Amino acid sequence: MRVVKGLLVLVVVAAAALYGGYLYWESRLEAPLAVDENTLYEVPRGAGYNRVVADLAEREVISDDWAFRLLTRLEPDSVPSLRAGEYMLTPGMSGRELIELLGSDRVVTYPLTVPEGWTFRQMRQLLDNAPKLDNRTQGLSDDEVMALLGREGEHPEGWFFPDTYRYHKGVSDVEILRQALSRMEGVLDEVWAERDDDLTIDSPYEALIMASLIERETGAPEERREIAGVFKRRMQQGMRLQTDPTVIYGMGERYEGRITRADLQEATPYNTYVIDGMPPTPIAMPGRASLEAAVNPLPGETLYFVSRGDGTHHFSRTLREHNNAVNRYIRNR
Repeated sequence: MRVVKGLLVLVVVAAAALYGGYLYWESRLEAPLAVDENTLYEVPRGAGYNRVVADLAEREVISDDWAFRLLTRLEPDSVPSLRAGEYMLTPGMSGRELIELLGSDRVVTYPLTVPEGWTFRQMRQLLDNAPKLDNRTQGLSDDEVMALLGREGEHPEGWFFPDTYRYHKGVSDVEILRQALSRMEGVLDEVWAERDDDLTIDSPYEALIMASLIERETGAPEERREIAGVFKRRMQQGMRLQTDPTVIYGMGERYEGRITRADLQEATPYNTYVIDGMPPTPIAMPGRASLEAAVNPLPGETLYFVSRGDGTHHFSRTLREHNNAVNRYIRNR
């Protein structure tokens, strides 16, 4: 009987010790990480669980790496497959929360904002300078970039939707370009489906060209449809569009902040003071509002507009009124 009691005591003591050990182990996993501020941590590509645990211990982010190694034996189902990428460790985060984070898709992302009215050249410069983006197009020509996107032989201007895109370390600039291209195609299709019936443009691509002119002419939302209306009426009456941004685009890198009378008279494929109709391609990346304006011009009688110098324009019905406005807003200034 004493032997049985002794064995029971031993079992109870062993069970208590095991339970106490379990509670201590659990407390080590639930203990907060040794970080006093948000800390970026990267799981290298191909790194296994034990390697990451050892690295965290070496960086003194965790202090009881044995507890994390034991996790694979006691609770193997709670150990996720770690995903390569950057993660943000925050003060107060527990070891269990850390392991769950490193197996999730909550990687650190970075914003990349492409403003409305930018050119493809400007977008490429932005991609080249974006931190932690895998630059695969650096050194390639525009034609080579378009070939990578499956659009060989097409002019790139205008085809990339201006917006804010988010990416994580390791994403390539080609992927950002694919997203922007797909977005522009989708928005253009939506807008074209809602177009007016009596347009002077005949295709979605012509709408893209027209929208780029509108985008470069004004940043005032309330003016976009009126500018579209002016362009429509000028084309209907056989007048040239005579819009300065096409002159600037045709000048390319020669443009240094101002255009001269000689520039207005220079015969480039884009100079709408010289050519009839619209330029052969877009001159910038238009936003949705400019695309909508291009296919829904505001009715009216105005045929001219001139900048007031504050981001808005004065619209005129007659050349005489327009010349007076030019004297007031441009020549006197």
